Amino acid sequence: MGYLASEKRYDTMIYNRCGKSGLKLPCVSLGLWHNFGNNSSFENMKEMCHTAFDLGITHFDLANNYGPESGRAEKNFARILKEDFAPYRDEMIISTKAGYYGWDGPYGDWGSRKYLLASLDRSLRNLELDYVDIFYHHRMDPETPLEETMGALAQAVYSGKAIYAGLSNYNGETLLRACKILDELKVPFVINQNRYSIFDRTIEQNGLKEAAKQSGKGIICFSPLAQGLLSDKYLNGIPKDSRIATDNRFLKESALTPEKLQMIRKLNELAISRGQTLSQMALSWVLKDEVITSVLIGASKPSQIIENAAIINHAAFTEAELAEIDEICGL
Repeated sequence: MGYLASEKRYDTMIYNRCGKSGLKLPCVSLGLWHNFGNNSSFENMKEMCHTAFDLGITHFDLANNYGPESGRAEKNFARILKEDFAPYRDEMIISTKAGYYGWDGPYGDWGSRKYLLASLDRSLRNLELDYVDIFYHHRMDPETPLEETMGALAQAVYSGKAIYAGLSNYNGETLLRACKILDELKVPFVINQNRYSIFDRTIEQNGLKEAAKQSGKGIICFSPLAQGLLSDKYLNGIPKDSRIATDNRFLKESALTPEKLQMIRKLNELAISRGQTLSQMALSWVLKDEVITSVLIGASKPSQIIENAAIINHAAFTEAELAEIDEICGL
């Protein structure tokens, strides 16, 4: 017998509106950046997706370069869609992106119209879909005119290959310029995807958070656990199955300094006093402000998804707790 989604999948999940748009996202979304490539177990991928959807996590976030190899996460997710999720496609938000390296040559990177529209077509072939719900430009391009990049997003929506447009890794100033262009083109641009965590406050410093609030756009945050640093994983050394030990492309052992480890231990003590694990508190912290629509979690096993989804209705902090977190981080 094939996969049957839980009848209780919508009982507890909270769905937040993306800014002033009509689109709602679950407060916890599943990112396929890691653990959905050719170096991971397909059966484990399936179990993670099943677990997520059974918990009401309806948003699955991909990009053209997620793997390894590039495109492999999209292809693996396509197989899961075909084998298990086909009856539930209309209950899902599936997003992908283009903006980082996609393929060799001058047309496989950054933000040209040529690259973005070709990449979207590749992603749709990989996913075996007619459309994605959100298509993002993955990073700012300092050389391509912003009008060209935004025009490509507009074409993606006009063609029916994407329902909504999104921007990722933009700063506040460029977001507002992009927003003006997209508004003039009457494109439903609804969401910004940016890195944000207790340890990384960049969107507070580069104006993105305030610009999103001002323009009525949502924010979805990736790396909320700082690649696993904001968890109890490294409190007693580096586990053999940890990201530092198995895949240090994005998190290196040098990041785990004595000073950082001391911060992690103090944050862990505060989380315990709140009745949460450190990872749960870190996710709740990201969601504490209404301008944040959703938090993107990554996972290597289903139990992590279950633990992270338990933050629902636990995003409130006292002023004293927020002050203590800032003090621990030296802010």
